[in-house]
Amino acid sequence: MSECRLTTFDNPYDPFKQFNSWFLFDVEKGYNSCGYLARIARTTDQMSDTENEEEIERAIDEIIQYDFMNIYKKVRKSDTKSV
Repeated sequence: MSECRLTTFDNPYDPFKQFNSWFLFDVEKGYNSCGYLARIARTTDQMSDTENEEEIERAIDEIIQYDFMNIYKKVRKSDTKSV
């Protein structure tokens, strides 16, 4: 299973390899994607890492499903290119 992350179409940074730059861009634009994802994903310490990753992906899919502004997208670790 590959890891996935929530990002916006206009964010030029890789959330896997350039997290700090990605995060600063995200917050500066007012998206606060990490906080949004944290509110939607129902993860717990009692779940395994695999279960938490599956829940995060489910939450990302839900966010994208209801994204009326069409600003979010899901990226997978295998989808990202070396920078």
